Amino acid sequence: MSKIRCANWGAVLLLLALLAGMLACSGNQPQSAQAADPPAMPVKVLEARNSAVDDASEYVATLKSRDSAVIMPQVEGQVTNIFVHSGDAVSAGSPLMEIDPLKQQATVKSQQSSLAAQQANLSWAQQQYDRAKGLYSAGVVSKQDLDQAKSTLDSAQAQLESLNAQVSEQEVQLHYYKVVAPRNGVVGDIPVRVGDRVTTSTQLTTVDKPGSLEVYVYIPIDHSSQLKMDLPVQVLSSDGKVLSDSRVSFISPQVDNTTQTVLVKARVANNNDALRQSQFIRARVIWGTHHSPEIPILAVSRLAGQYFAFVAEPEKGAYVARQKPIEVGQTVGNDYEVRSGIKPGDKIIVSGTQFLLDGVPVIPQS
Repeated sequence: MSKIRCANWGAVLLLLALLAGMLACSGNQPQSAQAADPPAMPVKVLEARNSAVDDASEYVATLKSRDSAVIMPQVEGQVTNIFVHSGDAVSAGSPLMEIDPLKQQATVKSQQSSLAAQQANLSWAQQQYDRAKGLYSAGVVSKQDLDQAKSTLDSAQAQLESLNAQVSEQEVQLHYYKVVAPRNGVVGDIPVRVGDRVTTSTQLTTVDKPGSLEVYVYIPIDHSSQLKMDLPVQVLSSDGKVLSDSRVSFISPQVDNTTQTVLVKARVANNNDALRQSQFIRARVIWGTHHSPEIPILAVSRLAGQYFAFVAEPEKGAYVARQKPIEVGQTVGNDYEVRSGIKPGDKIIVSGTQFLLDGVPVIPQS
């Protein structure tokens, strides 16, 4: 039994000796053999260059027509007909709406009846005067009778002229019950409906002449000291595309007490009629320009609110990728303005940035 136990212990000691030899051999291998340096990665680079960047501010603005007629009724009443729709092109004199004319038509008819009656009275007074004049010539009536007939004739004539003027006035008033376009243009919004009662202060619609508009921009009082005539103003679409370039043509001398803003106007050509009256748009006011490096948006990453970009820097005769924290400014097309962290001439890595680590060897390719 003791011989068997000695044989087992001998096998164990031999196994331990072999393991120790293997570990010793492994520890004597050079480190470069254990972990070889990673191969250099080809990357596309662009050189950061200084570019002119606008110092600008964007505001919500309103477009207003420089040639828009606000249509209001000249009489009160109930709307009985609307002959047009918003967006219709109309010519001067075209009917737009009708306000119930029945009461006014009755008034005109009554005045016309009174006029006809007075015309009969005038005819009778003329006959009486002619008879009195003949009798006076024959010595049958006195001068007093002739004068009285003449006075009756003159009174009838004056009343006829007065009634004539009243009928004309009521007929003109009747024309106001049909609202017509004052000129050629395009019908704007129609806020009233058939059956609505309107007064002389009710806006029925607008007739806008196609063409130039004005952009109304309300500038906060903080920037009022920078305002001056002919400052560039750009009208922008919802996606930031420039729809029209203009310049400041009016600066209000007063500050709006409610909003603490200053009204600024700029003319917009609107040659292709892409913009509309009363449209809300974005307006960019350009205060000046400065120069800063620009880099592609695709080359920028963001981690925990901080922006980063990789730069290929020379090191020991080769290039390595260095991750630089940067401060970005405005977006200019497909590029970021870089305010700090990048200088002109830096080789910005624009491809494979998701696979890069700081210090990794790279091969820059233009």
